[in-house]
Amino acid sequence: MSSQEVFVFEVSESSFNSSVVLNSYKLPVVVEFMGVWSEPCIRMSDTLTTLAQEFAGQFVFAKVDVDEQPELRKTYSVENIPTLKVFKDGEVVHTEEGLLQEPEIVDLLKSYGVYRKSDEIRQQARQKHISGDTIEAINLLTQAIKQDPSNTRVAMDMVQVFLDIGEIDQAKSLFNKLPDKDISSDTGRALTGQFAFKDLALKTEGIENLRSRIDNNPDDHDAHFDLSICLVAEHDYMQAMNHLFVIFDSNPDYKDGAAKEMIINLCNMLAPNEPELAQDFRRRLGSAVL
Repeated sequence: MSSQEVFVFEVSESSFNSSVVLNSYKLPVVVEFMGVWSEPCIRMSDTLTTLAQEFAGQFVFAKVDVDEQPELRKTYSVENIPTLKVFKDGEVVHTEEGLLQEPEIVDLLKSYGVYRKSDEIRQQARQKHISGDTIEAINLLTQAIKQDPSNTRVAMDMVQVFLDIGEIDQAKSLFNKLPDKDISSDTGRALTGQFAFKDLALKTEGIENLRSRIDNNPDDHDAHFDLSICLVAEHDYMQAMNHLFVIFDSNPDYKDGAAKEMIINLCNMLAPNEPELAQDFRRRLGSAVL
């Protein structure tokens, strides 16, 4: 933890100028207009508070309770919550509406100069992994861990790489060494979900046998369900969802709503790293329910 001061404030109309406007001439100020009764607002507030601790002294996080401060809500034209506004040099320079996941907030902060060198190496490693050079990705992540061992996001990226290449035991070993706050974070929960699907996939007949069953009987919902588990374990989320919707569209009550529950769980698992894909699946589920 840095010895720099952590800047997290609850601001009112009377303190807004000193806490937000004036401070924005020194550091980026991220203001969350929120409701204390709103679960998405609380989640994003918790994430920003954690990041303010991690990047101590690099930005200010200010919280505005819109119910207690209606004039601020009106002044800054806040229609939906949560709403984030970034202030620089006394002006609003960026606005985001709705819940942002931790990776999205990290990217936003980086665009205003709030980042760590190890995060740049993380991005290089991610590109290497995506392009198929996984060995170099692991080398880069190892380098980042040595340079900045306190950046647990590097370790979580390494867990993801190990999961992707099927090194489940190594992934679990590294994941279990992470602090509780990281395991319970959005990314940590997504990784936990992947572990669960990997374990469930091992209990099925396997992809080829399940596909053969479906070829022989397209209405074999049990095969569709187990195949979706295997496909999630292989990161083929689109095909997994297609099989789940085959079940849900024809029999939404299958195993007491198991297909719908799986769709929702998969959306939650994807949200931190694949927010657009998760949103597409949620819209598809919403359309199917109507």
